[in-house]
Amino acid sequence: TQVTCRNSLKNPLWSLIEIPIISSVTCQTVTGLIFFQNDFCARILLLELKWCVLCLLLNEAELQQRSPPSMISLAGGSPNPNTFPFLSASIQVKNGRTVTFDEATMKRALQYSASNGIPELVTWMKNLQKNLHNPPTASYSPEKGQMDMCVTTGSQEGLCKVFEMLVNPGDNVLLDAPTYSGTLTALRPLGCNLINVPSDQHGMIPAALKKVLSRWDPSEVHKPDSTAPKILYTIPNGGNPTGASMTAERKKEVYELARLYDMLIIEDDPYYFLQFEKVQRWLTSSVSVPFPWAPTFLSMDVDGRIIRTDSFSKILSSGLRIGFVTGPKPLVDRVVLHIQASTMHTSSFTQLMVSQLLHSWGQEGFLQHIDRVIEFYRKQRDAMLSSADKWLKDVAEWHSPSAGMFLWMKLRGVADTQQLIVEKALEKEVLLVPGGVFMINSSDPCPYVRAAFSLSTPEQIDEAFKRLSLLIKDAL
Repeated sequence: TQVTCRNSLKNPLWSLIEIPIISSVTCQTVTGLIFFQNDFCARILLLELKWCVLCLLLNEAELQQRSPPSMISLAGGSPNPNTFPFLSASIQVKNGRTVTFDEATMKRALQYSASNGIPELVTWMKNLQKNLHNPPTASYSPEKGQMDMCVTTGSQEGLCKVFEMLVNPGDNVLLDAPTYSGTLTALRPLGCNLINVPSDQHGMIPAALKKVLSRWDPSEVHKPDSTAPKILYTIPNGGNPTGASMTAERKKEVYELARLYDMLIIEDDPYYFLQFEKVQRWLTSSVSVPFPWAPTFLSMDVDGRIIRTDSFSKILSSGLRIGFVTGPKPLVDRVVLHIQASTMHTSSFTQLMVSQLLHSWGQEGFLQHIDRVIEFYRKQRDAMLSSADKWLKDVAEWHSPSAGMFLWMKLRGVADTQQLIVEKALEKEVLLVPGGVFMINSSDPCPYVRAAFSLSTPEQIDEAFKRLSLLIKDAL
């Protein structure tokens, strides 16, 4: 495939790549324009273009939605909904509302849908993102890197698609140390080099990031043979496993380093809606509400270098498997192409169910629900901290998480928690996660353990920490 690049006159930060795109509907080769950040086309995506046959998968469902009622479609392979055994559904919501699917809605819920998401759900979420983050890119033109969004089957699918899109074998990828084990699992098969950036209770340490990056010359990162990192991955709020949250000041410093070295930041924020400290912010020009949410990387993104993943798993349902990828439209379009070639789309049924619920709530009702969820997890956190003070203060150390679901503890006098947690703790019927699984080199000794306060009752948490205390004392 012949790939050519040319600079966009509308924004020097972006380039156009012209490639032949094969339409699966017309079976004709047409010229497609895909926008990449200037020089990123060489550093990030061109290797992928060598093996990825780009196909404009205009699926039949999307075409049908844009077509007039008089359109007769013989193109798609969608099954006839009249053969489906399901007629209707009614789902009771806790606040007394009901999500109802009549026969027509049920046919739509059980049929193929657009790969980027049900339109009304995407629109609702875009409006929420704009109100919460006020991203500078929301007002940009598409060729400049306008903010866009797509629905994914949980944020984990979004992360995997982003990694597959951006990471080539041999690339250097920067990430929090320690970090989410699912991210390590997703990145390792891609053949990249994982580089730790130290963190503390306030998240990634900018000085440590600067030190890691100092081995590269920022003026040479665009050279074809440069090994400078293209991607920085971080969980900025309630990090898994540490519970750490990055301060606004640190985010600004990290973003400026990303600009200096021309990196993309993957802002993985599944615990964004589980921040326990509230600050007063404006939802609209006339409505002030107490928002618990700190400024995000997306809110300060003037270049279009942030790809953000959000999740409904922690606040609506983990089984619904609904997440979102937000970022520059050219890159979101690429994520959608990956979805089209794999899962095709997130469940139409769950998307429509969530969309109906959100529209019935409105943003105010949604935020009220979030407040209730936050209050539940705040009480759970406080119960775990109380039990930790009661049973573990002589044998462990920790900081109070300001977001998320986890308490990250360093056990005193225990060089490696693997055997203690995997073998002895199980014998005493208490289950935690040894810290090594969150490290790049999981075989290195690690004195940390992760405890989740999301599911167990305060009484169960107290008993678990009592058992853990006895185990630690026996091991010393």
